[in-house]
Amino acid sequence: MTSIFLPLVDTMITHYWRNLKYPVITSIKRYLCTTKTNAFVEEASVSQSAKVLTDGAFRRKTIYGSTVESTYAGALSFLRRNYTRNLENVEIAVTGIPLDLATTFRPGTRFGPAGIRQASCQLAELKSYPDGIDLFEDLAVIDYGDCYFDPSFPHTVPEAIENHAWEIIKHNVKQVLDCIFMLGGDHYGTYPLLKAHVKHHKRPLALVQFDAHCDTWKDTKGLNHGTMFYHAIKENLIDPEHSIQVGIRTFNDDFMGVKILDADFVHSNGPAKVAEEILERVGNHKCYLTFDIDCLDPAFAPGTGTPVSGGLSTYQALSILRQIRKLAFVGGDIVEVSPPYDNSSITSLAAATIGYNFLCLLRNKKILDKTFNFGNRLKKDV
Repeated sequence: MTSIFLPLVDTMITHYWRNLKYPVITSIKRYLCTTKTNAFVEEASVSQSAKVLTDGAFRRKTIYGSTVESTYAGALSFLRRNYTRNLENVEIAVTGIPLDLATTFRPGTRFGPAGIRQASCQLAELKSYPDGIDLFEDLAVIDYGDCYFDPSFPHTVPEAIENHAWEIIKHNVKQVLDCIFMLGGDHYGTYPLLKAHVKHHKRPLALVQFDAHCDTWKDTKGLNHGTMFYHAIKENLIDPEHSIQVGIRTFNDDFMGVKILDADFVHSNGPAKVAEEILERVGNHKCYLTFDIDCLDPAFAPGTGTPVSGGLSTYQALSILRQIRKLAFVGGDIVEVSPPYDNSSITSLAAATIGYNFLCLLRNKKILDKTFNFGNRLKKDV
């Protein structure tokens, strides 16, 4: 009613000497404005009180939705998601692998998961760009926490990581949870994750790898972040005929049949052409996305163990990623973030943004394309 009377009162005041001869009209207007303001404040107050205002990672009662948080405070889960190991109705489980035992140059990636989580907080504050969506209204994502292993016994680490991943993947019996996203940690952590995924899917996976290094150098089996994909191909975990590596700018005598789009190709042809090549190579095969942050040029990601000049910009990487949502992803990771070598957290921020965009990609597959395994499941069924 207020919205009807206020314009009428304004008209009366304008045409009849405003406040001079009609003080009663002024009083009516003041009363109506006050009533409207009080109603607005009361409504906002009720709405605000219904929200969890901080530490949503522990206090939020649902795996959907977002929390009002200060970007500089509160529980530092990935994108402020619930910290939980309850996988009921979960669609995406994010987990950290704080590993740097397999590095060959600079260490520090054991701090990567924590650095990425911290940088992700400001991304959880606003709707996504460029889609303008609240990602977590549509996608049930949790932070499963980190994998535990004893670094004093390096030979036990691969099995510990594989078992950790399997504890998550084995809950996929109802085809609800179908994706793990891993925060690294050095790149060796991808190898035991691939083992767990292949154990579930019972077939080799196509690999979509963003990296400065191919990681297919030959060696005896050990903890080495530059050789694990050599072993993964030999063990039939990766299907090289449908796999592709983007941003490569180091040499190997044998790329083992994996298609290479080196950094020069990306710079010369642009993101759209690169995305087209990826889609053509992978086709409809189930695939795993692995993003080594050293794919980016050190200008954009200095905080990593083996930086190589001449790499991709953050823009190029994000643009490519947004254009490959048609792929049948079963999992992914962002690895090799080393906060001790970072500058103003720009590497951690780049990694968090890449992870966030990967989740947006999965959300769009679910809601727009309805091609994710759980794409037709409605929130009312939860």
